[in-house]
Amino acid sequence: MKEMLRQRARALGFDDCRFTTADPPASAAHFQAWLDAGRHGEMAYLQRNAARRLNPQLVLPGARSVICLAVSYDSAIPKSEIRNPKSGLIARYARFADYHEVLGKRLKHLADFVDQLGGPGTRSLWYVDTGPVLEREFAQRAGVGFIGKHTNVINRKLGNWIFLAEILTTLELSPDVPEKNRCGTCTRCLAACPTNAITAPFQLDAPRCISYLTIELKGPIPVALRPAIGNRIFGCDDCLAVCPWNRFAHAGSLMSDHARRELGTLDLLELLELDEARFRARFAGTPLLRTKRRGLLRNVCVALGNVGDAGALPALRRAAMDAEPLIAEHARWAMERITARASTGTAPVQPH
Repeated sequence: MKEMLRQRARALGFDDCRFTTADPPASAAHFQAWLDAGRHGEMAYLQRNAARRLNPQLVLPGARSVICLAVSYDSAIPKSEIRNPKSGLIARYARFADYHEVLGKRLKHLADFVDQLGGPGTRSLWYVDTGPVLEREFAQRAGVGFIGKHTNVINRKLGNWIFLAEILTTLELSPDVPEKNRCGTCTRCLAACPTNAITAPFQLDAPRCISYLTIELKGPIPVALRPAIGNRIFGCDDCLAVCPWNRFAHAGSLMSDHARRELGTLDLLELLELDEARFRARFAGTPLLRTKRRGLLRNVCVALGNVGDAGALPALRRAAMDAEPLIAEHARWAMERITARASTGTAPVQPH
């Protein structure tokens, strides 16, 4: 039965498919302590659904197994795309059609297949990064990969450029062998983090993470952290990019077919001119819609404050008059930064 499921998963485009029990996660105490310390920032949904994340039976009564899946989103990124001082940098995973949609359609088919194999009474629920489950622990327990010191899952054959998904099911399937941690003494990810958000191995202070600041945070970005953001306008890959296990990574066929290559070279000044309608049209079907216009243009202003020159000032002056206060405040900050550099002869921040 497991081999039939693996074959169906591969046919649907998944790069790995493994199995574990639906037992409560062993990291429950660690997760609760992380929440209690406030390291989740404004991601209130993590606290709100904590009990369900710590007990799969509250998600799917009678759950016996978890089918853990991985999809590679590895792809080559020409250096010219990310070192252009006029270009905003987007995390690699977001340079595709929204993975929730791409994987979700296939997960539904796979979950239906599970129910057919299990027969009458079998129930299954699938999630792609949105369900109340501790997906990284399940992935490690199933042998998909191990949780690295940067707190992301690393697959020995795919590196850490992977999406995770899971199916909780009442069907009983024998568990696969768990993966063990293989980071060794390496601490490259800790050293690479621009904001020191990885405070210790396996410890992430989310409110300092650039992915949190540019995506999850809905209000102003703390002034002290803005310079470290550089020209990143949606997420950050630095801790992932330095992982030595990526030497084994290869592009997965599924996501390659959904690449949005134009997202590799986004002109910051053009983005700053987007109104609501053009923002929605430009990023329809991509993860960038999540930030909404106000969030993305907030990030663009910060990027221009870091890497822009006097040529950006006219666009920033217009942004400083935007009806959205969040955009206006960050535009004023950017103008002050550029003006201060001009008066002292200081060079802009080197684009990432």
